[in-house]
Amino acid sequence: MSAYRVTILGGGAWGTALALTAARAGNDVRIWARDPEMVEALKQGKNPRYLPGITLEPALNATADLAAALDGADCVLVVTPAQVLRQVLAEAKPHLPADVPLVLCAKGIERETGTLLSEIAEEIVPDHPVAALSGPSFASDVSRGLPTAVVIAAREEELAAELAQRFSTESFRCYSTDDLIGVEIGGALKNVFAIAAGAVIGAGLGASAQAATVTRGFAELRRIGADFGARPETLMGLSGFGDLMLTCSSSQSRNFSYGLALGRGESLEGRPLAEGVATAAIAARIAQERGIRAPIITTVSQILGRAITLQEAVTALMTRPLRHEAE
Repeated sequence: MSAYRVTILGGGAWGTALALTAARAGNDVRIWARDPEMVEALKQGKNPRYLPGITLEPALNATADLAAALDGADCVLVVTPAQVLRQVLAEAKPHLPADVPLVLCAKGIERETGTLLSEIAEEIVPDHPVAALSGPSFASDVSRGLPTAVVIAAREEELAAELAQRFSTESFRCYSTDDLIGVEIGGALKNVFAIAAGAVIGAGLGASAQAATVTRGFAELRRIGADFGARPETLMGLSGFGDLMLTCSSSQSRNFSYGLALGRGESLEGRPLAEGVATAAIAARIAQERGIRAPIITTVSQILGRAITLQEAVTALMTRPLRHEAE
């Protein structure tokens, strides 16, 4: 396989981890970050802000010059937060090589419009194929080369399979699918359920309540996914059920940690970015507009909006009309 030049947009934890694994797979990798101090740290094999204590091997070819980062790229991984994707793509558009595929690596739904990330990309850079990378993965694990499996989705099955081949290593296994919407929905909604699961544990409600929250949350994910046209097998896979289980059970997850703090009544100011906070309200609105039952998503949105307390939320969820489990 010929040399492949990969550009990573975003110098956070996940961008750094993906840059490392792309380099380990034999690709020519460049990583772009806005902060000059971050760029210098990456060049020295460190990312003390987002991956403290981890030595980056190999050290990364980093730059704060967006045009230079994108020059000659064969593939671009966009690893910036979901809510700034529109802005980043607009900045990158003049510098993108013709027809270069974009792989979206954030998980979320645009808060103001309810637009999926792939739809944003297709709107701003319509001449570029769009893919998404998702699945149960923590940046620290991937950076250390620990075994991880993810899925790469694109509407063109051949593109998804090629990208999966390009980025797979002995420790980073990529599966492929053409169910782009299914992969996006799973990745976006699991963050909301992770906040709920964290809040349950933080409030001392027990492991049984956590399991119920995750299981019933998955039922909501499947209902919303089906309405968007996602395939059931996709939602049962790495980017749906797999990512949900990981994110809802570990304090390494920013969304679960946010929920823990919420449940404990701790201050939420200055905490690391939790994409589920921005996704909750728009996901609740989408469910309401489409007539989809999503009580956990709605409740998380209400708690974050300070419309109800956590205790009121628990009471409301536990006293809902009883239904058949499959409904």
